[in-house]
Amino acid sequence: MDSILWYSIRFGAMARVALPALALAVSVAPAGADWPRFRGPNGSGVAADDKPTPAEFGETKNLRWKVELPGEGVSCPIVVGDRLFVTTYSGYGAEGGTQLDLVRHLLCYDAKTGKELWRTEIEAVLPEDAYAGMGVPSHGYASHTPVSDGERIYAFFGKSGVKAFDLDGNQLWERSVGTDSDPRRWGSSSSPLVVDGVVVVVAGPEKRAIVGLDATSGSELWTAESETLANVWGSPVTAPGEGGKTDVVLGTPGEIWGINPATGKIRWFAGAVGEDGFNTSVVVADGVAYCVEGRSGGSMALRTGGKGDVGQSHLVWSGRDANRFGTPLVYRDRLWFVSNRIANCLDAKTGEKIFQARLPSEGGGAFGRGADYASPVAADGKIYYVTGNGEVHVLKAADELESLAVNALGTEGESFAATPAISDGALFIRSSRHLWCFSEGGQ
Repeated sequence: MDSILWYSIRFGAMARVALPALALAVSVAPAGADWPRFRGPNGSGVAADDKPTPAEFGETKNLRWKVELPGEGVSCPIVVGDRLFVTTYSGYGAEGGTQLDLVRHLLCYDAKTGKELWRTEIEAVLPEDAYAGMGVPSHGYASHTPVSDGERIYAFFGKSGVKAFDLDGNQLWERSVGTDSDPRRWGSSSSPLVVDGVVVVVAGPEKRAIVGLDATSGSELWTAESETLANVWGSPVTAPGEGGKTDVVLGTPGEIWGINPATGKIRWFAGAVGEDGFNTSVVVADGVAYCVEGRSGGSMALRTGGKGDVGQSHLVWSGRDANRFGTPLVYRDRLWFVSNRIANCLDAKTGEKIFQARLPSEGGGAFGRGADYASPVAADGKIYYVTGNGEVHVLKAADELESLAVNALGTEGESFAATPAISDGALFIRSSRHLWCFSEGGQ
């Protein structure tokens, strides 16, 4: 990184802070069973409740409901109370069309019945990155998972900006966070979070920046810029910081950052894995941040908090584990990740490998396009992992590979890249065409 830029993002010289930051809005906390953002509570991938969830499911077993979506997308469903929200896109992409036809959809369903409650369409800001090459065709134009604070839904659509809606679908505000592209023109995928009344948006490709927006008004509170953000694809999470404060934690090429959500300034940082890009998200459990990266490989665990360079003082362990695109999962003192359909289980406290084994395959699924992009999630002592062709693997959370079921979903040409949501004993899975809800007995 350029030395001036390096200094600036460290000490906040490039962070612009607006006066409204002094009076941040107070958010209403989501309900206990909610799955309010990418990978659920704080991006952990772990269900907030201990309700029983099904191991075996399909079109004729444990199906509560199934709906056809009005477009494609790899964004994940979120659950707020009795409502489910998801985004899609249509008009341009795998089925043809031109960029002039591109439109996004934000949809709301009754989580119990699958009944559509409302939908809204978002006009695209053009030009978009072309549906060509390696990047955009693998995820399309609805890649960012929305986030909710229990009062509002915040949806990020890349070049088309950030939109806020109430739970009934009324748009409250919108804000552009840039219209640039990443060097490879792969399109962006980082999902926003909301903390202490601030919507934090990683607009790496669009603006080479992290942006803090007032959750109530959408006004820009701060912008922290860095060229390295152009190659960040993961989503931020929160972690406990010094003196009871909350940090926003983000993995970037070569470093992990702990950011003050009120100002955008970096409180602490540590040298990390990932040299030219950061594909996955950091996951935080019990005050420790974990990452297992893909392009360059490498794994580490780091205590959060502190000031300045904490790379040595806060390091718990480091390793040479290699990942692909999925964010790791910390569950019952174990760190799980799946790479190239190989399941990996590490001791979360030491980094020691417990086992590594290939996932079984039933040869089913939709045989759709694309690689495996979903991340593992957990509930009820089970780990769920969705492959690109629609095989949903259910593993027992144990110290050896124990497959409870392999459930095949979808039809030929249907692709699966979204991470499931889990709420109140229900498992929500979306594909490029459908959205399913499974629960014990379909109840």
